[in-house]
Amino acid sequence: MSTNLRSASSLAAAPSTSTSTGSARRFLPEVQGLRAVAVALVLVYHVDHDLLPGGYVGVDVFFVISGFLITSLLLREARGSGRVALGAFYVRRIRRILPAAGLVLAVTGLVSLWALPSPRLAETARELVASAFYVENLFLADKSVDYLAAESAASPVQHYWSLAVEEQFYLLWPLLFAGWAVLGLRGDRRLGGEGAVLAATGAVLVVSFGFSVVLTATEPQPAYFLPQTRMWELALGGVLAILLPRWGAGPLWVRWVLGWAGLAAIGWAAWTYSGATAFPGVAALVPVLGAAAVIAAGENGARWSTYRLLAGRPARFGGDISYALYLWHWPVIVFALSMAESDSLPPLWAVPVVAVSVLLAWGTKVAVEDPVRRYGWLRTGRAAGIFAVAAALLVALVGVGQYVRHQWLGSVEFDPVQHVGPAAMGTSEPEGSPGVPIYPSPVVAGEDVPDTYEECGGASTLDTLDCVYGPAGAGTTVALVGDSHAAQWIPALRSIAEDRGWRLHVYAKSSCAYTLTTLERNGRDYTECVRWNEKVQHELTTQVRPDVVLTSSSANARAAGSATESESSLDIAVGMTRLWGPLEDSGSHVVAIRDTPRMAERLPECVSRHAGSLSECARAPEDAFANTDPQLLAARNDPDAAVVDLTDSLCTGDTCLPVIGNVLVYRDSHHLTATYSRLLAPDLRHALDAALAKE
Repeated sequence: MSTNLRSASSLAAAPSTSTSTGSARRFLPEVQGLRAVAVALVLVYHVDHDLLPGGYVGVDVFFVISGFLITSLLLREARGSGRVALGAFYVRRIRRILPAAGLVLAVTGLVSLWALPSPRLAETARELVASAFYVENLFLADKSVDYLAAESAASPVQHYWSLAVEEQFYLLWPLLFAGWAVLGLRGDRRLGGEGAVLAATGAVLVVSFGFSVVLTATEPQPAYFLPQTRMWELALGGVLAILLPRWGAGPLWVRWVLGWAGLAAIGWAAWTYSGATAFPGVAALVPVLGAAAVIAAGENGARWSTYRLLAGRPARFGGDISYALYLWHWPVIVFALSMAESDSLPPLWAVPVVAVSVLLAWGTKVAVEDPVRRYGWLRTGRAAGIFAVAAALLVALVGVGQYVRHQWLGSVEFDPVQHVGPAAMGTSEPEGSPGVPIYPSPVVAGEDVPDTYEECGGASTLDTLDCVYGPAGAGTTVALVGDSHAAQWIPALRSIAEDRGWRLHVYAKSSCAYTLTTLERNGRDYTECVRWNEKVQHELTTQVRPDVVLTSSSANARAAGSATESESSLDIAVGMTRLWGPLEDSGSHVVAIRDTPRMAERLPECVSRHAGSLSECARAPEDAFANTDPQLLAARNDPDAAVVDLTDSLCTGDTCLPVIGNVLVYRDSHHLTATYSRLLAPDLRHALDAALAKE
C-alpha cells in the first residue's frame, strides 16, 4: 500500500519536455485514478475473497506508484539543487504518512479492547507496536513460519505490513540519489545524466527480483512480507521515472494500447490469481508491469483512453482518499467479522462495511491530511521528530494497555480439587461446575503447550530431534514419533514415564506424520518430512531399539498427488506400515494413538465468548472425526500393531466437549492443552496396558 497517498496538489513527477508521459506535470490525474483502482481491488478482495480472489495485487500496484513518484521527486530535487536533502525528505515522509497512520493505529487499538475476543489482545498489542515502528512486515514474516500461530486470526493492523515495506525502502532509496548528486555523477551525459543512478536502481531491481523468485519457491510464507522480495516492485517504478523523461511512451496509439494493456494485466491477475498462487515471485510481474504500463501511457486525450477513465472525477476522488481508505478498511472488516463471529462477512454486512470505511477515509482526509498539508504543520525537523516519537509512544502505550488487560484476564490459578479434567467424564456435569473459572484461561490457552517445544527446540527442525526423558538405565524404553498431534501427548507420557521409570525418546516434526508417503504442505511436496522419517527410522532400529513405539498424527494430513481424501488416507496408511514393519522386526511394539477430535476454528475464542453456554463450542463426533485416520487403516493391515483410542475421554456419546472438568481441552481447534494432556495420564496408562496385553 502506498505511503505517499496524498491529495492531488501534492503529487509530483520528474520534469520533462514530453507531456505525453505526464513527466512534466506536477499533478498526474491518471496516477491518482490508478490509486483508486488499486485500493478498490484490495477492498473487494478483503470484503469477499471469492469476488476477486487475486485482489491482493492492488498492493503491488501501489508499490509501483510509490516507486515512480518518490523517484520523480528525488530526481527533480537533485537536478534543481545539485543535492538531495535527506532531512527534508524524511520530514516530508512524516508529514504525509504519520498523522493518518498514527490516528488509525491509536483508534484501532482502543476499539480492539472491547471489539475483539480477549484471547487476541496480546497478539494485537504486539502488532500495534510493530506497526507503529514500521516493522510489521518483519513481525508477520517471522510469525508465518511459527507453527503454533497457524490458527491465529488476522489482527486489525496486519495490513500495515505494506507501509513497513515502503518505509524500509525509503531508508535506502534516497541514499542512491544523494550519493549520485554528491559524487558529481550528474555530469554523466548518458541517458540525460542519469546513467549511473539508473544502473544502481536497475541493480536493486534485478537483485531483489532474484530474491523474490527464489524465496517464493522455497519459503513462500515469509517471502510475501520481506522487503528484499518486494523492493524490486518499487524499484521498477523508479526506473520508469528515470527513463520516461528521456524516452517517452511513444505515439498516441502506443500510449492508448499501453494504458489498456496495463489495466487488463492488473485485472487479469486480480481475477485469476488466488491464495494458491505462488506470490510474489514471477507471478507479481503481471500486475507490476501492468501498473508500469498504465503510468507510462501518461496523458492521452484520445476517445476511450484509460486516461479519460482514470482522470475522471470519480476515480480521482477514490485516489484522494485511497491512503486513508486502505488504513481504515481492514480494521473495520476485522471488527465486523468479530461481531459476526465469522471468518467471512455476511452478505448483508458488505455494503455497510464499505460505506463506513469510505466515510472514515473521507473524514480523515478532510480533518487530518488536508490541514497538515495546507497549514504547514510539522514542517521543521524538530516538530516532525517530536510528533513521530510521540505518535509511536502513544500507540505503544495503547498496546501495553491491551497486553496488561490480556494478562489480567488470563490469570487463573490451577486448583486440583476443581480442575479435574477427564475425571469428570461420566458424571452429570462433565463440563464442570458452573462458576468455577476455566483452566487454563481461554485468554492464554495458546501458551499451554508441551515443555518439549522449548526444551527441545520446537518441532520443526529437519535434523533428527532426540529429546530424551528418564534414566539412562531404565528397564523399558519408549519412543514417541509423529507430528504435533504426537507431541501433544508428551505431558501425559512424561507423567507415566516418571511413574514407571521409563526412558522416553521423543521425535516430533510439525505436520510430519510417521509415514514414507510424501505429504503435501503449503501447496508443495513435503519432502523434508520423508527425509526426517527415514532418519528417525534408522535411529530407532539401529541405536535406540525401543520396547514400545508410540505414534500419532493428524487425520487431516494429505498425501501429495492423491485425487481424493480416501485415496490420500490409504496412501498415507501404506507408508505407515512400511515403517512399522521394520520396527516390529527389530523387537518394538507399535502402538498408534487415534487422532483427537477437530473442533471449531480458534476454539479458545469461542469458549471466551460463550463461557456461560459452552454447547455453542461443542461438536458432534461425526463432524469432529469427519476425516478417516490413516493410522486406523494401517493398523487393520498390520496385525502386530495396536491402537489406543481415548475418544471416551474427550467426547460423550453425542458431543465432543470443549471444556471437561473445568479444564479447557484444546488450545486451538485440534491440539490438546498441555494441562488436559497431563490430566489424561491415568486414562492413557490404562489404555496402553490394555493394548500391550493383547499382543
